[in-house]
Amino acid sequence: MNKINFIDLFAGASGMSEGFIKAGFNPISHIEMDKEACDSIRTRAAYHFLVKNKKDNIYNDYLKGNITREELYNEVPEKILDTVLNIEITDDSIKPIFSKIDKTLNKQKVDLIIGGPPCQAYSLLGRHQENIENDPRNKLYIQYGRFLKHYEPKAFVFENVPGLLSANKGQHFKNLKAYFRKIGYEVYHNTLVASDYGVLQARKRIIIVGWKKDVDFGFPEVEKIINDYTTNDALIDLPKLKPGDAMQVANYTQIKNEYLEKFELRNGVDFVTQHISRPHNDRDLKIYKTAIQKWDKSEERLKYPDLPQELKTHKNENSFTDRYKVVNGNGVSHTVVAHIAKDGHYYIHPDIKQCRSISVREAARLQSFPDDFYFEGSRSAAFRQIGNAVPPLMANAIAKSMKKYLCQI
Repeated sequence: MNKINFIDLFAGASGMSEGFIKAGFNPISHIEMDKEACDSIRTRAAYHFLVKNKKDNIYNDYLKGNITREELYNEVPEKILDTVLNIEITDDSIKPIFSKIDKTLNKQKVDLIIGGPPCQAYSLLGRHQENIENDPRNKLYIQYGRFLKHYEPKAFVFENVPGLLSANKGQHFKNLKAYFRKIGYEVYHNTLVASDYGVLQARKRIIIVGWKKDVDFGFPEVEKIINDYTTNDALIDLPKLKPGDAMQVANYTQIKNEYLEKFELRNGVDFVTQHISRPHNDRDLKIYKTAIQKWDKSEERLKYPDLPQELKTHKNENSFTDRYKVVNGNGVSHTVVAHIAKDGHYYIHPDIKQCRSISVREAARLQSFPDDFYFEGSRSAAFRQIGNAVPPLMANAIAKSMKKYLCQI
């Protein structure tokens, strides 16, 4: 096969797509309801086009703020930008979406569909909702299935949180598998841990793979990358920041280390963007310092009830007692989630001299986004996109394993 065409549903900022593109797959369309995420996908599409045509200097000018986003997009064929559809997938929108993608295809076939519907309803927090059974997000796999029925790809890759397996006592997952089998796919699943694939994060995800029944290969063997790199390896060359500092463009503070080179997080540009930290009040900074000291001394997490009374702001001391959490600099980080857009308490930088929550670029590094990946929108929008993303390195490992089989068909 010369090209393996894919559609990315519920694409977010296209972290999953990034891994598949790097493995040689060809994106036909990205569909996402969040406007800022769609802008990020378009900007990344511009990057891929310009690099392919040896015009990456134009993209670098955009990163440095020398040209506007409109000027950047003017350098890219409109048909490439138009493959990004800023639409919510609903009963009413799905036929117009098909119509737009069909025009883009121009008689090509879709070989693969990837993506994962919003997973908040299945998360550990979401499962405490009383109305989980009535949450419309729980049925988005049916919309996903309609794309499978319309395009009949050879396979699909569906990503979600581990809570999917146990939500509603396992009934949602049972329904999902039965539905995909009913429309002609053999379904397999496995729990993957991002840190097995070069991502410095203990992020667990359920990966569901479906094959057309006449090309059934089971769950692919996703090759692990044995490594002992740490979070500090991912952050070490970034300039030190104080709370509220914002470096839209900054120079690295040292040459790239083995981790950054091996996994291509520093991949060609000699500067870094979006090294932006949020401001913190004095109380939070005192709590952060206490949390870092406790972690440095004994690798123990600060529990909210243990705080001095003058630093407490909540009467409830029984739930969310670990609301302040230091990122483990000498190991891998805990899971980066979209809540980082609301506050940084759960992602305190391990360096006590900096005493702040992690920056946008640091969060992107922990999710394994390369430094030339630019997130459009506000600081909060960037954090949200990063937290919701599939880590590109994990996606790339999945893509390589799928490619071996798809190339045999």
